[in-house]
Amino acid sequence: MIAVPRLLLVGLAAIFSTFHLVLGVSALDVPTNPWPGVVAMVLYAAATALSLFSMRSIRMPVGIAAGNVAVSATSLILVLPQLDPAEENGYATWIIGAIGTLMTITVVRQRALFAWTGIAVMVIGILVWTRDPLQLPELGVIGGPIWVGIGQAATMAIVRATRDARLFELAEQRAAEWEAQEEAEFFERRVRLGQMDRVVAPMLRAVIAAEGRLTPEEREECLHLEAAMRDEIRGRRLLDDRVRLEVLEARRRGVEVTLLDDGGIDDLDRHQHARVTAVIAQQIGDSTADRLVVRTARPDGEVAVTIVGLRDLEEAAGTVDEEPTLELFLEVPRSPSDD
Repeated sequence: MIAVPRLLLVGLAAIFSTFHLVLGVSALDVPTNPWPGVVAMVLYAAATALSLFSMRSIRMPVGIAAGNVAVSATSLILVLPQLDPAEENGYATWIIGAIGTLMTITVVRQRALFAWTGIAVMVIGILVWTRDPLQLPELGVIGGPIWVGIGQAATMAIVRATRDARLFELAEQRAAEWEAQEEAEFFERRVRLGQMDRVVAPMLRAVIAAEGRLTPEEREECLHLEAAMRDEIRGRRLLDDRVRLEVLEARRRGVEVTLLDDGGIDDLDRHQHARVTAVIAQQIGDSTADRLVVRTARPDGEVAVTIVGLRDLEEAAGTVDEEPTLELFLEVPRSPSDD
């Protein structure tokens, strides 16, 4: 879409508006009393300046649009009674073109109802003054509605083009996001498969070589590897090489370890992620609990990961605890400043 500088449009509109004032000044000797025309010029200049330079948004404020209609009606009352409709007034009827220009500015600034109201006021005023509809083309009344219609059509086209461009931009952005997500998922799958191949492939070769006849220790190791495969699916960003090693060693000690990543740390940068996984690995390696649960927290909170360690039921002095005891509860902050 070709963008036209706003300053250029404002400048062109100001030139056209000034041209009508120049015509009016050049014909001040035609009216019987020139001062009402001078007042009309001042009102028109003020209305045009407000319409062109109040640019907080492209849509004109309602007060200014209504003021333009009022200025049009007032200017007609000031200028036309000083002229004789039966005579050749020349440029003394400058107000007709001026109102057309002012209403064109109004419609371009998305106030079509006020613009057409101003045109209707102008046409009615001219008809009351001349009492002859056949004089309307000769006085240039037809030009105002034509320019307002062109301005409205152009404005609607620009609004539609802007909306379509925005929709296209959003669609392009979503397509780029989808493509990036697909590439990330493909890369993630490839990385996970590579890790599983390094971890599981040696054990699978051993199973094939032994024709499935495994010792109890080997069967236990297979269960640990199966759990490691589940970790890759459920643990995701909770894992790095050190965490994987500590989890495997903990399971070999008989600890039940559960890793659950619900996406709460996806937004952490590389350094924050390394700090969090270092704490996880240390806590798993140092813990003497029977069960460990490591889970990500909500992404909008200050906590990144929660680590809970439980000790199972114990029999002592003929009594049995009904519930496991809490041995470890640690909340790992998202950033060092939250420590």
